[in-house]
Amino acid sequence: MPEGPSIVILKELVQEFEGKKVLQVSGNSKEDIDRVVNKKILSFKSWGKHFLICFKGFTIKIHFLLFGSYRINEQKDGTPRLSLKFKAGELNFYACSVKFIEEDLDEVYEWSADIMSPDWDAKAAVKKLKSKPDMLACDALLDQDIFSGSGNIIKNEVLYRLHIHPLNTMGTLPPKKIKLLTDETRKYAFDFLKWKKAYELKKHWKAHTKRTCERCELPIIKEHLGKTNRRTFYCPNCQVLYG
Repeated sequence: MPEGPSIVILKELVQEFEGKKVLQVSGNSKEDIDRVVNKKILSFKSWGKHFLICFKGFTIKIHFLLFGSYRINEQKDGTPRLSLKFKAGELNFYACSVKFIEEDLDEVYEWSADIMSPDWDAKAAVKKLKSKPDMLACDALLDQDIFSGSGNIIKNEVLYRLHIHPLNTMGTLPPKKIKLLTDETRKYAFDFLKWKKAYELKKHWKAHTKRTCERCELPIIKEHLGKTNRRTFYCPNCQVLYG
């Protein structure tokens, strides 16, 4: 599942189609996708893992789920969920969720919760974390209402960076650690963006998919933890379990 930084990259890659009219639409989406024919794209936006194609009066929301993908000015095998063709070029989206948003996006999205947004509000994130004392750290970093755009890679890497055991609850973490958790999540997201653009993201992983802790030279544990039950990689020796 693409995380927030990957959606930001997509948004940057499709800027050539901003202001362009959609001339042809196809795909196996059950939504009324034909309504966008002859409509002009006003802008592209992102919120966390949501890619937003904005038209006058409505928006298409693309969520890539676990196995979604896209192609720009090319196609891949298989029927796209949504294909948009322009006078010059095309956008194709596969194995993803396609939904229409009729409301104003400011009414739908809390932009300050997006870890990639210039409107990101760290103080609000800290307040949300402290209001959920029973929430596990491994779940908190996947909570899109708190850290929109954070995914499993960011979760594992941030907890490892900060020496925080994934089974800590927000009620047992020291306040300074909660603040660090919030700041480091945003910082790592922009490191992720930089490394992804340079095609070297995996080279920088310290915990995610790793077998040995580089700090302790002891085995990294892999478990499915928390309510989210996502793969979690951590070192039980240097990632501290408080309380």
